[in-house]
Amino acid sequence: MAKRKALGRGLSALFPESSAMDEEKGFFYCAVESITPNPLQPRQDFSDSELSELANSIKEKGIIQPVLVNRVKDGFQLIAGERRWRAAQKAGLHKIPVLIRDVSPAESLELALIENIQRKDLNPIEEALAYQEMIHKSSFTQESLSKRIGKDRSTIANFLRLLKLPDFIQKDIVDGTLTTGHARVLAGINSPSSQKDIRDIIIKKALSVRQTESLAKKMSEPKKKKDSTVDIDYYLETLSKDIQKFLGTKVSIKKTGKKGKIIIDFYSDDELDRLIGVLT
Repeated sequence: MAKRKALGRGLSALFPESSAMDEEKGFFYCAVESITPNPLQPRQDFSDSELSELANSIKEKGIIQPVLVNRVKDGFQLIAGERRWRAAQKAGLHKIPVLIRDVSPAESLELALIENIQRKDLNPIEEALAYQEMIHKSSFTQESLSKRIGKDRSTIANFLRLLKLPDFIQKDIVDGTLTTGHARVLAGINSPSSQKDIRDIIIKKALSVRQTESLAKKMSEPKKKKDSTVDIDYYLETLSKDIQKFLGTKVSIKKTGKKGKIIIDFYSDDELDRLIGVLT
């Protein structure tokens, strides 16, 4: 099997290992006010606390790696390094080291995306939007993009599916209320009302991804006969299976209103002793 190309090989070419701060390579100090952020920058969320930490580091050690910029009409536009640029201003620097690369908007987006992926700076929605932007503004397909950035096509497809989720669920993903695993389960549900119902249960009950998958599967099954009076609590059913697996014996949970009981079966004195040992 052919070995996958390293992610972000373009950036390593832009920053040679010999010396990122070598004037012969095009490095120079540029006034921070002459640099503008890239409107196509994939990363939109910049933590104040993280910027403050970086600003303190910059005050102490300076900027070790130059930011990457492109020439524009009124100065320079960032390609990669917006976090360093923002932190430098927070640190009170008036000039920062830059490297100039004349690239197209599509290439600028690609380099910014690769840098952020390498640094793991993007939340899942930002990464999905970046993939979508590259596909829409260039000739990339999911397959060609996957080869370009070194990720599986299925991974890119899964990220793009997140953009079909309702805005409030996307916000949950951005702020960390839901994980990418939860989001992928929700993205596989066609009904917006079911998505919301399951999302609410995930948050209220702190469901794991596996429990969420089980719940989604149960809710997608055909409903029982209309005259059935059985009201199945899918969360309790999943939870009882988890306890059953841990204890190695049958477990059932009965709930009435806010009260209930957990029933643990045993089939011999020895098994009772074993269960007492596990529980204590």
